[in-house]
Formats: sequence, structure tokens, C-alpha cells
Amino acid sequence: MFQYENKNPFENEQECIIVGLKDQPEKFSGILEELDLKFDRQLTELVKSGDISAKLKEVSKVHTLGKIAAKRVFFVGLGKEKKLSFDDLKQAFGKTFKEVNKLGIKQAAIALDTFITEEISHEDASHALSEAFALATYKFEGYKQKSNAPEKNIEKLSIYSEYDKGEIESSLTVGFVYGNATNSARTLVNLPGNMLTATDLANYAVELAKKYEFDVEILEKEDMEKLGMGALLAVNKGSVEPPKMIVLKYQGKEEWKDVIGLVGKGITFDTGGYSLKTKAGIVGMKTDMGGAAAVLGAMEVIGELRPEQNVVAVIPSTDNMISGSAFKPDDVITSMNGKTIEVLNTDAEGRLALADAVTYAKHHGAGYIVDVATLTGGVITALGLDKTGAMTNNEAFYEQVLEASFEAGEFIWLLPYTENDKKRIRNSKIADLNNSPGSEGHAIMGGGFVGEFAEDTPWVHLDIAGTATTNQEHELGPAGATGVMVRTLALLVERFEMI
Repeated sequence: MFQYENKNPFENEQECIIVGLKDQPEKFSGILEELDLKFDRQLTELVKSGDISAKLKEVSKVHTLGKIAAKRVFFVGLGKEKKLSFDDLKQAFGKTFKEVNKLGIKQAAIALDTFITEEISHEDASHALSEAFALATYKFEGYKQKSNAPEKNIEKLSIYSEYDKGEIESSLTVGFVYGNATNSARTLVNLPGNMLTATDLANYAVELAKKYEFDVEILEKEDMEKLGMGALLAVNKGSVEPPKMIVLKYQGKEEWKDVIGLVGKGITFDTGGYSLKTKAGIVGMKTDMGGAAAVLGAMEVIGELRPEQNVVAVIPSTDNMISGSAFKPDDVITSMNGKTIEVLNTDAEGRLALADAVTYAKHHGAGYIVDVATLTGGVITALGLDKTGAMTNNEAFYEQVLEASFEAGEFIWLLPYTENDKKRIRNSKIADLNNSPGSEGHAIMGGGFVGEFAEDTPWVHLDIAGTATTNQEHELGPAGATGVMVRTLALLVERFEMI
């Protein structure tokens, strides 16, 4: 896919060559001055006339008319050099690859050194390039007789640079791993509920474990009954599909200690149960396992890159259906850790499943926990569709999650979590907790309920109800599942420092 070349990028035959353009130059300099000379200074005139733009993420196509070996030059606007961020660069690359794909070009070249700035090294540029390539060219094939997948796609990218080959190839590999793992999560979320049951999700995890030599444990319904996982089992009561508690363990240290627990909500379809969703609200509920997909995607990155950390991934999986045996509002259930729960809303099922999963992650030695879930519509009301809501009981741990999310380009925002919130969650006359204290502060109530089971363990909650999917195509992918939090979780594990 990627081929390093330490040559002049303008002297080799290519269908197209991609170059970065910073600031809006009055005249070209460096390697681009050589290119301008080959065009008899006409590129300078095209910049002056606005036909070539350096505006961030603007892509300008110029046919070379035989003046250089390549047939076309794609100029990629990078804006003001000092303001260009790593995420900006990824988006600029992503938009460019989409433009190249539209022309059916199968082989392209990149003058990598034109994308390097004082803030963005050749390694950063290489990582951004390969991650953006994987993300931007992703498409879910679907089930039409004629596939949705593009008939033509870039098959080879030649990377021209004067920098160290080993460093560039290593960074290209890492970026591509991150992009592909995010795409794996996207595909899981895009699958319809009849194509991805809890059993299917467990089988996927088993195959992942085989590939990367993870330890794997799949708890069946009978195992959960013996362990007293009454919260997850209650959610499953209305279903004909058996529940699964999925566990993957990666040991990157000599001793099993300082374990990071990644917990992902795996509700493969959510009707809301007897607290039934509306006919409009129920559509799209195949995506309610976005947290599980994010965790599995992160484990793919971990399996590929083998960081020196210990990680346990725990995914509670079932669908939430209606039948004569389904759990009901006013039921009281007992969770794995012994806390009793008054059920006031069967559509607040994700927090019940996560309750037992968080307890089980601690059972496997997790000393730090991040749970990821499409948990509440309330987080969309509070933060919109482009922000993930976060909660925590440990600011130092949250800071590490925040730094990882910033590097990944996955925006999160910390919601408050107070003693008054805890009192509302504990406000039941007949049980230790209630699962739905009301619509006020809905996102906080959902996350805070999960926090009751994290207890004193450093914990961060990530509500991706708004960010797990998108209705619009964007620079780094199509409409549909986003694979959000795969990269944040993987970066957290890679960069984690003991608190």
C-alpha cells in the first residue's frame, strides 16, 4: 500500500502527485520552486488568480500538460503554517484522498516533505497521512445486490521524502493500524441487529483473541446466574437471544497489576423494553453497541502495537426486548456486587448492563476503568452531536483520558458529578439505587449510576450517544458509524502513566 521513495517526486511517472501548500505564497520556495520553474512560473500566477488555494483543506487540481512526469498535481491547502494542527492535517489528507478516489486514480504519490512544519514532524505527517487514508476511504458495503463499496480505490501510495525511511515507515504503519481499527468498529456498529447478536459479538471477540493471542472468557447465562449478575440478566429477560459477558485480557507487563479496564456497552438492539421507544426513536438502535465496538477496536490496536500495559476489556452484551418474561418498571433486581436496584425505566438498560461489567472488570483486577457507552439521549441535548460527554471520580486519571482524546481528535467535555447527583441515584424507598431519577441532568444520572459500581476505583465514563454515528459525510469518513473513541482508548493505553 505505502512505498517509500527517496527521489525527486516530480521526475517519476504518476497518475497524480499530492503536495502541501502553506500560507498563500507570493512565490513558491524550496521544492515547490522547482515545480513552478517546470511550469514556467505559471503556478505562481494560478495562486495569484485564486485557481490554486492555500486555504486550509482546499484541494486544487492542476493538469500538468506534460511539463512533469505526473499527469496531475493536487495542491492541498494547509492554511497558516503556525496554526496547522495534527488533526487539521488528517482532515486535509482525508479530503484529498476522497477527491483522488472520485477520479478513479489507483496509484498516487505524495511529496511528504511539503506537509512538514515546525510543529508537525515527518513522523507526525506520516501518521496523519496513513490514518487519514484508512478512515477517508472507508465505506460499508451493505447488502445491496450492487455493492456500496467503491469500484475504484487507491491501491498504492508512493511516499517521497528525504527523511529517514525507517521512521517514516514505522509511523505509516502505526497510523494505518489506528485507522483500520476504527474502521473495524465502524463496521460492527453499521451491522443490523439481526446480523450482530450478542453471540455474534462474542464470536468476533474470540477471533480477535486468536489473532492477537489475548486471553478470552465468554460468560454464558448460566455462568452469570452463578455469579449473581442480576442487572445484565434483567435486561436480557425479554430476549430469545442468550446474553454474553465478553472478556479479553492483554498482558503487556511481567505481572498482572496496574490493569486498565475498558468496559463497552454491547446492547445489540434496544427497543426500550416496556418503556418503549417511539417509532422514530427506535430506528437506529442497532448502534447501541457503539461502546463495545470502540473497546474491540482499541483492542485491535493494542494487539497490533503491543504496548507495555495490562488491559482487560469487558463487554456486557444482549438485546433489550419485550415479551411476557421481560423485566418491568417497578421491578427490583440485585447486581453482581450486591446492590439492589429499583427499575423505574426499562429504557435505562445500558447502565444496568454496565453495572455488572464494571464489577466484573474489578474482579479481573482492573485498577483503572473507562466505560464507553451510547448511554443517554440527554448527552445530545446537553452537548450536541459532535461532543462526547465525560464524567469522573478522579481528575488525574481524567486528564490522561483528555490528553488522549485531544491527540485523537475526539472531543470530550467533562460533566459535573456532585454529591447531590449521587443522592438522587440513591433515592429509592425499597432499594439501594434507582436506575432513572428523572429527566433533569439525564446524562449525569446515567453516568453517575455506573459510577456507583466503580466506587473508589479511578473511573472515567464516556457517553458517545451523540458521536457514535453521523448523518453527514465528512473529511475522514462517510455518513454512518464513526468508530469514535477507538483511538482515544488505544492512545490512553499506550501513553498511560501510573497515578
